[in-house]
Amino acid sequence: MAKSMKESPLSTQVVSNEFFVERYKNVRGFTEQLCEPLVTEDYVIQSMPDVSPTKWHLAHVTWFWETFLLTPADADYKCLHPQYAYLFNSYYNTLGERHCRPNRGLISRPTVEETYQYRAYVDEHVISLLGKLDERRLAELTPIFTLGLHHEQQHQELMLTDIKHVLSNNPLYPTYKSRVSTNGARIAARVAPLEWVSFPESLDWIGHEGGSFSFDNEGPRHRQFVQSFQLASRLVTNGEYMEFMEDGGYKNPLLWLSEGWATVNQEEWEAPLYWEKRDGRWWMMTLSGLREVEGAEPVCHVSYFEADAYARWADARLPTEAEWEIAAKDVPIEGNFVDDGLFHPAPLSAATTGGKLAQMYGDVWEWTQSSYSPYPGFKPAAGAVGEYNGKFMCNQYVLRGGSCATSLSHIRPTYRNFFPSNAQWQFMGMRLAKEV
Repeated sequence: MAKSMKESPLSTQVVSNEFFVERYKNVRGFTEQLCEPLVTEDYVIQSMPDVSPTKWHLAHVTWFWETFLLTPADADYKCLHPQYAYLFNSYYNTLGERHCRPNRGLISRPTVEETYQYRAYVDEHVISLLGKLDERRLAELTPIFTLGLHHEQQHQELMLTDIKHVLSNNPLYPTYKSRVSTNGARIAARVAPLEWVSFPESLDWIGHEGGSFSFDNEGPRHRQFVQSFQLASRLVTNGEYMEFMEDGGYKNPLLWLSEGWATVNQEEWEAPLYWEKRDGRWWMMTLSGLREVEGAEPVCHVSYFEADAYARWADARLPTEAEWEIAAKDVPIEGNFVDDGLFHPAPLSAATTGGKLAQMYGDVWEWTQSSYSPYPGFKPAAGAVGEYNGKFMCNQYVLRGGSCATSLSHIRPTYRNFFPSNAQWQFMGMRLAKEV
């Protein structure tokens, strides 16, 4: 069985053909490993427009390899099906027409079996191509090959979050994977006290400095001034968020941004996504089924609106992405990732944070107050690849740190995730910040 890779993110420098073959097999294999708990019916459901069926994810990442690597690099390559490019293009306008996103769940054909055949067909040709590239050609293709690996890892995370949303709509509360107990879950009845870690004002470098893989939106590296600030030593917990709820947090318009208050009323929000109240107690849907909310776990599946309102209620604020990156740059990249197989945020296992930052990576993506916008000097890449990130720099907010559905080898301090302010279905949580 393939495993998620735990080495550092791939450098864009040229390495051996054999390394790329091994890395390709591991990443592609892990995608299919994540699908092993599913039955055929699970693959095809689209529970809302933002969710894609698992079958579509499997085909789309395969289309990516076919479109951006095989077709340009191998003159003899023949597409398996001429209409797959229409069905499985996501948002690349320069590559032609594409199927309507909200209707992906209506595609009964190709079947799940045919989708796996498509993957195997492309895998065979990618591995064959890698085996015959000389050093010069391998160097030319290294950037797009590396991008393809990280693109697939992004979709591995999306698959898990989308599967969770699909299963949550089933009144039987199906289990994706049985719950894995952790030491943290056993000893965390007492939550570590929240401490404030101080950082002085500084003119600091922000963004990726090169030498290893990054997405284009992580640069250019530039200097940014930040005032002195404090960052909470750990994530906000379910128990703390329930205090906000019990204090009328969802009923107090003074805590909410105008659009957030309108959303609360329109959607009738009263708790994070996947929470429901039974006999006076809160329960939540997880990838291991329905279970009671545990107060020590990091709160999850909250929107930017909810995170911002909670921070205001707590007499704090959300950090800017520059503050988060400055604070995180010397923190080891370790935590609860998809590699650990928990598929859920874990409580902090330590009794105290000792005045240091904990849970900076993994568990939940952390909302920042920063709008997703281009760094100074940013220019999208030429051609269709330039549509990857740049055109989404509008009406979204930045999240940092990765989640329990992210691969360890996929995250870094400069990684900029982004979602609309009302999104909840990703593994999203928060860490507080304050002025000094």
